[in-house]
Amino acid sequence: MRFTVSQSSLLKALSVVAKGMGTSSTLPLLSGIYIKAEEGTLEFQTNNLTITIRHRIPANVEESGETVVSGKMLTSIVKTLDDAAVTFDGGERTISISCEKSSFRLNTLNPADWAAFPEYSLEDATELPSELLSGMVDKVYKVTSKETTRPILQGILLTASNNTIRLVATDSYRLAVCDASAETGEGEFRTIVPGSVFHDVLSMPNLEERISIGTTDSQVVFTFGNTTFISSKIEGNFPDYRQLLPSSCNTSVRIDVEAFAAALKRVSVVAISNASVRFDIDADGKLMRLSASSPDQGESTELLPVEVEGQSLSIALNYHYVFDCVNAVSDKKELVLELQSNMQPGIFKTNGKVNYLYMLMPVRM
Repeated sequence: MRFTVSQSSLLKALSVVAKGMGTSSTLPLLSGIYIKAEEGTLEFQTNNLTITIRHRIPANVEESGETVVSGKMLTSIVKTLDDAAVTFDGGERTISISCEKSSFRLNTLNPADWAAFPEYSLEDATELPSELLSGMVDKVYKVTSKETTRPILQGILLTASNNTIRLVATDSYRLAVCDASAETGEGEFRTIVPGSVFHDVLSMPNLEERISIGTTDSQVVFTFGNTTFISSKIEGNFPDYRQLLPSSCNTSVRIDVEAFAAALKRVSVVAISNASVRFDIDADGKLMRLSASSPDQGESTELLPVEVEGQSLSIALNYHYVFDCVNAVSDKKELVLELQSNMQPGIFKTNGKVNYLYMLMPVRM
């Protein structure tokens, strides 16, 4: 095998397939990158048993062949090279890499042991705008559960129908829903995508204007340009989140996002051993009082002018979770907080190109 490719093109390709590399030291093949060179094209593959990625780029291929090299080592080498032509030669037991005055020789693994790229037949598929979808995923993926006991809560529910895209995530303590208008084609597309996978795919450096998302009986398949990203699908029924959403509220508070973020940051400084921040809504005075306390550190208070509709009310919320909401709407000027009582969830909302709802369970005051 012998081929030449530019350092910048090679580095970008390695960054695309990096998410599919495993970290297990007991199975070196899973932390490797499969490289296949033929007819002016380089194909890169990674596979960690959960995720499989394939990416192709053009290259000057003088001799076809295939090999498997350490992904971490190859990436470290390519990062240090000048932006010039990089030549690879060999591949059976070792491969030589040269770029201008630099040269390396790496041990390789047997490509015959590499698992073939999965064959698949899509049962359903949709094509969506990448930039819009990426922004929506950023707003909800942190709400997915980190617990492995309920895999369904580690996923994001994606539905696309009637020219509306909707993403839903919950970890049972909070719920995030966002929707936006976009062309979705005919029928309804519905699947549950692992939250971390969805975020990784939509963060790739080679993402194109539109991305195709399809499903098989056990896989979710993303395709865009010369990249195919396959992940295991989360099986099961996503919680019926609609029944959790109240039809009305007793108190509605309009909040300036920037001022609220700054005030919450200051108040939460003392909330080290207790992540609770209390929200006291004064409907007559048009004020929201944020307060926190810690037995070891002391107390903090901040007053914010707000617009209030309804009655005065108090609630305590986990400020870490509130920060996730604030960060998700940092591009907005105004945030609405809807409350029913101190024992029922608080709901934050924003509207615009992307509508966002964030429901949060209260904590004991």
